[in-house]
Amino acid sequence: MYKDKKVVVVLPAYNAALTMEKTISEIPRDVVDDIVLVDDNSTDNSIEVAQKIGIQHIIQHTRNKGYGGNQKSCYDKALELNADIIIMLHPDYQYTPKLLLAMISVIGNDLYKVVFASRILGKGALKGGMPMYKYISNRFLTLFQNILMNQKLSEYHTGYRAYHKDVLEKINYSQNSDDFIFDNEMVAQIFYNNFEIAEITCPTKYFEEASSINLKRSITYGLGVLKVSVLYCLTKLKIYKWKLLTQ
Repeated sequence: MYKDKKVVVVLPAYNAALTMEKTISEIPRDVVDDIVLVDDNSTDNSIEVAQKIGIQHIIQHTRNKGYGGNQKSCYDKALELNADIIIMLHPDYQYTPKLLLAMISVIGNDLYKVVFASRILGKGALKGGMPMYKYISNRFLTLFQNILMNQKLSEYHTGYRAYHKDVLEKINYSQNSDDFIFDNEMVAQIFYNNFEIAEITCPTKYFEEASSINLKRSITYGLGVLKVSVLYCLTKLKIYKWKLLTQ
C-alpha cells in the first residue's frame, strides 16, 4: 500500500524467462501489494520461471493476443484485484523497476493520475543504446503528435506507465487494438477525457534479451501513430467522430 492506496504492478510478458527474475527482484515490495504477470503464449519457459519466483497472479494466454491484447488482460486483472494504482512494467528489464516508487508517489500524492517514464528526457535513450533510426523516428512522431494533440509530452512511445484506477475505469481500453498501437490509442483516450500525464526521466537498456520490434513492424506502428493523431485532432475539432474516443 502507498498512503492507503493498493498498488499493483502488471507485467506483459512474452519470452521473458531470461530477464524476469532480475526484474522482479528490484520491485519494491514494501509499497507494491500484488504482481500480475500475463504471458502471451511464450515459446520459452516464462511460466515456469514466474511460478518458481513466486508470482501469485499468473495469466497464460493459450494463443498470442498481441501486445495490446496482453495489456487488456493485465488491466482487467488489476482492476479485479481492486488496485488503486496500476503500473505497467516490462519484464524484459529494459526499464528499471527502481523508478516504481517515484511513479507511485506522483499518483499516490494526488498530483497526477497518469505517469510516463520517458526515455527522451535527458539523454537516457541514446546512452542506453537506442538505435539511431528509432530515436529519430521517435522524435519525429512525438513532434507530430504534440502538434495535432496540442500537448507537450517528451515521448508517447514509452512502455513504462502508471495509472490511477479512475483512468482505466473511464477510458474504453477494451476497444483498442491488440497490436502495438494500443499504447497510442490509450494516450488519445487519456487526453480526450481531460487527464494530464506527468513524465519522469527514465534510463533504458537495449540488449539482446530486451524486447523490440523489427523495421517492418516499426513502419506499421509509425503509420498507426499518425492515424491516431489525425483522428484525435479531427474529433476534437468536431469534424469527425472517432468511436474509440466518443463511445
